[in-house]
Amino acid sequence: MRYGYPKGHVFYRKLGRVYPLVTHGEGIYLYDEEGKRYIDGSGGALVANIGHGHGEIFKKMMEQMGRVGYVHGTQFTTHSIEEYAEALGRILPKSLEKIYFLSGGSESIEAAIKFARQYFLESGHAQRWRVVARWHSYHGNTLGALSLTGRIGMRKPYLPLLIDFPHFPPPYCYRCPFNLSYPSCGLECAKALEQVIRMEGPETISAVILEPIGGATIGALVPPEGYFSMIREICDRFEILLIDDEVMTGMGRTGTWFAVEHWGIVPDLMVLGKGMSGGYFPLSAMITKGEFVERLKEKTGGFVHGHTFSHHPVACAVGLAVLRFIEERRLIEQCPQKGDYLLRRLEELKTFPFVGDVRGKGLMTAIEFVRDQKTKEPFPRSKRWTERVIDLAFEYGLVLYPGTGFVDGVNGDMVMVGPPLIIEESQIDEMIEILKKTFSHLAKEIS
Repeated sequence: MRYGYPKGHVFYRKLGRVYPLVTHGEGIYLYDEEGKRYIDGSGGALVANIGHGHGEIFKKMMEQMGRVGYVHGTQFTTHSIEEYAEALGRILPKSLEKIYFLSGGSESIEAAIKFARQYFLESGHAQRWRVVARWHSYHGNTLGALSLTGRIGMRKPYLPLLIDFPHFPPPYCYRCPFNLSYPSCGLECAKALEQVIRMEGPETISAVILEPIGGATIGALVPPEGYFSMIREICDRFEILLIDDEVMTGMGRTGTWFAVEHWGIVPDLMVLGKGMSGGYFPLSAMITKGEFVERLKEKTGGFVHGHTFSHHPVACAVGLAVLRFIEERRLIEQCPQKGDYLLRRLEELKTFPFVGDVRGKGLMTAIEFVRDQKTKEPFPRSKRWTERVIDLAFEYGLVLYPGTGFVDGVNGDMVMVGPPLIIEESQIDEMIEILKKTFSHLAKEIS
């Protein structure tokens, strides 16, 4: 049986899609009601960091539900909240120590925007409220977060509702926005931040927000060496806070607990989500420095913010169980080797004429498609190339995550490959064989 609009009462996310019904998951695999097996090659949206069907996570969830399922964050705390905060605090970058638990990445981005604003308000700089982000970034879909998000297609329908936040170009070396080459470019993409700050007026800027590795709107975009240290220096010079959006990259996805650690940079605020709970329960967090929280305590008495499901006892129990699962199985220590193997295998796909670039770090990778490898000309959006890849791979039993529009706001096709951290090399080989089968089919279509 298949499901989709207009059948039933579910408002499906894609109204033109027919959905198979998943009955269960085991490890990196998902199974539908017809018995078909799928490799979860993207962990959903790079969420299922530890894979599916782990009974110990369910057990900890049920134990907490048996004690107490919900208390309001202004009235009580619980052992699960306190224990998870302590465990997470031990792995956070130095000086990041105060954790505000929430339900999803967009919520946490909103909290970070508001925290930066309130911090400067309490510091006597009421004119500082704007946040600088990058084009082709993704920070969420609520209105504040969407104002930061740099994906043109997502923003366009809601432009009258968005906040006027400035943006600057990403470190997209494969298609350098300045037509330069690294390292002779002098990191012009980082210097562009200073130009934007000066043009907008540094006295109006509260924070800069970056994904340490570009996510689903541009495809596992790893910045060149020196980029982050220059961004940090610019923020420090203008006394602007640096917000590190680790919703997709955090909790081991790239081979360290947090992707920013690859460059030895400590942000002023960090945002987590997705892999915190491995998808088993809605959970995210906004994290900042103790000294900043103390400033708010002294002035207003606290953070003027709140959500019904913040500081959720069951969510924190799940988060703690997932963190311990990752630690006990040494998944982060294994991730760099698995990621190197995945990238080596993905490089083989460049023999197909429409594979332009393969990039990523750890188990966060992407394949960018082009119409012409030499000129890097993208497919026109009318070809819906990403959708064709996604649908055919799905038919063959591989789940991938799509991305489009990052070349010029309309064109640009890629898929993200980000399997659970538990994947083995033999299972990576399974994914590659399905990708080759998919690409061979498509190559025949265009030959």
